[in-house]
Amino acid sequence: MTEHEPAGTTQVTGRELRPSDPESARIWDVAATVNDPEVPVLSIADLGILRDARAEGERAVVVITPTYSGCPAMETITTDVTRALNAHGWQDVRVDLVLQPAWTTDWMSEDGKRKLAEYGIAPPTGRAAAGPVRLGLTVKCPHCHSLNTREMTRFGSTACKALYVCNECLEPFDYFKVH
Repeated sequence: MTEHEPAGTTQVTGRELRPSDPESARIWDVAATVNDPEVPVLSIADLGILRDARAEGERAVVVITPTYSGCPAMETITTDVTRALNAHGWQDVRVDLVLQPAWTTDWMSEDGKRKLAEYGIAPPTGRAAAGPVRLGLTVKCPHCHSLNTREMTRFGSTACKALYVCNECLEPFDYFKVH
């Protein structure tokens, strides 16, 4: 178990923390169907913000970590997780928001990164730094795959994305920043 894994979970892939007991796994599987409202091609499991799911008696408990502490999507995600679990028979649902440890793009699934690129958002490249490190990097255009791109603004459509433009196809695109 790593520092990012809640107790009672089993690593299934490099990033998923799907619980090992059947009832908790069922809760996880339902919660994992909820999509991120800001990037609807990604599930909350793809994004890596789904951190734990468990049964506490008759109650379904889901733990999520926002991509950043002021993320406005958390209220919608909490409502969507609750509705999904209600639709699958859990009437007593609690969604816990945890900020520690802080979310990192390292928690995104490889499938999620692929979905981002197909959607037209450049996925994060590299691994999150242990401290504040700002490096220049080349971001591949998700439209034409050119590396001849430039950052237009550090903050794009959401705080976790930057706005880039491709110097080859001239298309603007979001880049999901490494956190």
